[in-house]
Amino acid sequence: MQLLLVEDDSTISVPLREGLMREGFEVTVAATGAAALAAPPVDLVLLDLGLPDLEGRVVCQQLRARSAVPIIVVTARGDEIDRVMLLELGADDYVVKPFGFRELVARIRAVSRRMAAPEAPAAHSTVVVGELTVDPRTRAVTFAGAPVALTPKEYDLLVCLAADPGAVRSREQLIHDVWDEHWWGSTKTLDVHIASLRKKLRPEFIETVRSVGYRLVDGPGGA
Repeated sequence: MQLLLVEDDSTISVPLREGLMREGFEVTVAATGAAALAAPPVDLVLLDLGLPDLEGRVVCQQLRARSAVPIIVVTARGDEIDRVMLLELGADDYVVKPFGFRELVARIRAVSRRMAAPEAPAAHSTVVVGELTVDPRTRAVTFAGAPVALTPKEYDLLVCLAADPGAVRSREQLIHDVWDEHWWGSTKTLDVHIASLRKKLRPEFIETVRSVGYRLVDGPGGA
């Protein structure tokens, strides 16, 4: 698996690259946002936000605009608003500094397993729930007739909820199905993705079932 590590601090990038290579990954390092955008295609991007030339958020947005490559953002910011904004810009996940090396490797391997997983046979059937239409063949999503731009993880979460509209999906099941059965990070990631989906669709279209999880409201316009 080929990784692009976008980090301008060599005291971080050098040992991190060495550690990742010991784990069996091929790692290319980009010290600037411009270098990251000019780098050849990879399987996953580790993107630090504190870059010397471009805002990390801009780099994230531009990377997402050109491909569906998984992006894990490394940030020193723990504020939820920043997290929501990052996910809206196209990041699939984030780790907050200081982070554990084992945690980072576990998340990278989880992405690798999902990429290698075979597509479900029914995945080509168009899904329609109220004003929502999802075309799994092209991964195109429309709501109330307008196209909706989703990150890969937002798309996976929406498909998971839309597979059985009206049914309550527990938080544990959503983490298992959308992230990974061995996920051991914070479940706050799920809440942030749900918040982002609600903003892009309609808040009431995804209902919170207290102490259980979430469900997609099966009705016109999510009413």
